[in-house]
Amino acid sequence: MKKIILKIEGMTCSACSNGLEKYLNKQEGIISASVNLVMATAEIEYDETKVNLKTLDAFVKKAGFRSLGEYTGKEEENKNKEEKILFIIYGILAIVLLYISMGHMIGLPIFDLLDMSKNPVNYAISLFLLTILFLIYGIDILKSGIKNLIHKMPNMDTLVAIGVISSFIYSVYSMIMVIKGDNSYVHELYFESSAIVIFFIKLGRYLDGINKDKTKEAIQKLVQITPSKAIVKKEGKEKEVTIDEIKKGDIVISHPGDRISVDGKIVLGKTHLDESFLTGESKPVSKKEGDNVIAGSINYDGYIEYEAEKIGKESSISQIVKLVVQASNEKIPIAKIADKVSGYFVPIVMLIAVITFVAYLILGYTIGEAIIPFVTILVVACPCSLGLATPLAVVISEGKCAKKGILVRKSEVLETAEKTNTVVFDKTGTLTYGKLKISKIINYSSNLNSDEILRIVGSVEAKSTHPIAGAFLEYLKEHMLGEYNVEEFKNISGLGIKGKVENKNYILGNHKILEKFGIEGKEEKDKLEEIKKEETKLAKEGNSIIYVIEEEKIIALIGVNDLVRENVKDVVKELNKNNIETIMLTGDNIDTANLIAKETGITKVIADVMPEQKTNTIKDLKKQGKIVMMCGDGINDSPALATADIGISVNSGTDIAIDSSDVILIKNDLSKILELITISKKTIKNIKQNLFWAFFYNSLMIPIAIGLLKPIGIEINPMIAGLAMTLSSLTVILNALRLK
Repeated sequence: MKKIILKIEGMTCSACSNGLEKYLNKQEGIISASVNLVMATAEIEYDETKVNLKTLDAFVKKAGFRSLGEYTGKEEENKNKEEKILFIIYGILAIVLLYISMGHMIGLPIFDLLDMSKNPVNYAISLFLLTILFLIYGIDILKSGIKNLIHKMPNMDTLVAIGVISSFIYSVYSMIMVIKGDNSYVHELYFESSAIVIFFIKLGRYLDGINKDKTKEAIQKLVQITPSKAIVKKEGKEKEVTIDEIKKGDIVISHPGDRISVDGKIVLGKTHLDESFLTGESKPVSKKEGDNVIAGSINYDGYIEYEAEKIGKESSISQIVKLVVQASNEKIPIAKIADKVSGYFVPIVMLIAVITFVAYLILGYTIGEAIIPFVTILVVACPCSLGLATPLAVVISEGKCAKKGILVRKSEVLETAEKTNTVVFDKTGTLTYGKLKISKIINYSSNLNSDEILRIVGSVEAKSTHPIAGAFLEYLKEHMLGEYNVEEFKNISGLGIKGKVENKNYILGNHKILEKFGIEGKEEKDKLEEIKKEETKLAKEGNSIIYVIEEEKIIALIGVNDLVRENVKDVVKELNKNNIETIMLTGDNIDTANLIAKETGITKVIADVMPEQKTNTIKDLKKQGKIVMMCGDGINDSPALATADIGISVNSGTDIAIDSSDVILIKNDLSKILELITISKKTIKNIKQNLFWAFFYNSLMIPIAIGLLKPIGIEINPMIAGLAMTLSSLTVILNALRLK
């Protein structure tokens, strides 16, 4: 089985995307297909033993559209420019056409050569020739409409094609009668209706295209964020190459101000990198030998050499772009309702138009008079705005989330998040950092500040293999503190370590170290009592205690703990404030869990559970009718994350492709949960508004197009219908763009 995302040309409305989707899903060898109208893509899972890319392209072509190959995120730069030039040319031709056909109605001077009264043949032929140009301009609409009718998948183009062709054929008949000498048919020419309807639809699509492109900005920025060239080191020499020439294992050079070209690992040097495009964090991140770098990051202040590890489609950027596009391809439940409605809508409109046409003839109207409401109904009811209502809002919101460091892998998350009433947190690695950190230092030294003490301790701990050493090494890295040279290092089994720094002896260890080296007897009684009280206090807070002794004097007490993540208290407080229940679900013991719960404000704790029990707990909560969001580290919590209505993963780092959750918090910032819920609420509200305006517009305009309001002087013709349809689409587009 293989998955591919194809770029599709020629889709204009939800009926188009629905029709293509249904057609593809019927083909042998295709397991599933999901078509995205706004992104103009089709995500296809297929059996590569039965079909290939060439076959898929052929399927798309048979359905009435065109495959532009695999989606890369890089748009054709000249496309909008060409469309703009064509639009200007046809805008001028539209003015000329309207001047000839309707100028006399408002008293404008008309050349005798083209006057409908004096030279009706010239008048008819001039309108015919101009209309032919517009039919050529809209040939894609006409071809699509006819093909989809043949495939029994009528869409918006079908409505327009039938209306335009019907009006044009009748006008050609009238023109022939005029040429034969029956000048009464000069009033039965509706060439301008056919031409101007096409013009307004092209105008609408041109504006749609501009606005759809705006919704893709976040994705486009990600695609374009990596540089086009890089400098690699080969055989000791520097060589400039394109990104595509870089191979795994190449050593790439980066100077201050450069962007990182590919994902890799630093082999020489240290620097700070700006990863804000990916994490949303504006503060540069310290990097040294052995640390990973991500393509697109900006080298802030140092020279580094790094080994290329992930290139092309494997890079973090490519994975994110792929996942965002995949997510926007998936339809949320509310979108499926709109798709179903628009699937029935087109045939119903066609039926209404035919019934109206027949009714007009029965009532004694001429064919020319009956064809006007027929064409008007078909044009005014085009479900373009209905097709844009949901996908446009979803794509904008997906881009918004990506920009904020929230990677949404399933679009239905945007609908479910706002309904969430229970958030379940794993403890270790989710509420806490999952590794020991320095929680507190109590400084008793008269001449050393806390950073200096931690630098000394970190230098000695660097010689140790004890897990607690990692907390000090990370502190040195984060604060850019270099290590001292350590002499006479010695491990004191079960108690601590010792070493000489700057000609002074240091001992680090637990309280037993005091007795071992007779330190208690060398300290003042009051000071020792104060230190013991602080030790007890730190221990109650769940800390491991380290005494720092310099030349037989206690100079500091350090607490090391698995700290609660930044902002957790505020996140829990805000969730509780919004009546969202917060639960801690952990395999840790109840005492440790209660300490963290007390610190964070979580009121319900479920502790001492195995991974399978976590899954059962989520199932039980869902049985109670709760909409459950589970937040875990994405590894041990995978089954529970998959069971929850929304699974949110932290600690994913750059291994985005292998994560199985619905949402990934790239920066591991739990406050993003609140942002996700907010974006979800705004998205669903926006979609409902869009659907209302789309349905309201069609419900209002179809009766007017039929002519039911003629008795009170309200009626429209095909040209006004085309303009109205364009304005309805613009209303939906502008409303969706408010999400930005």
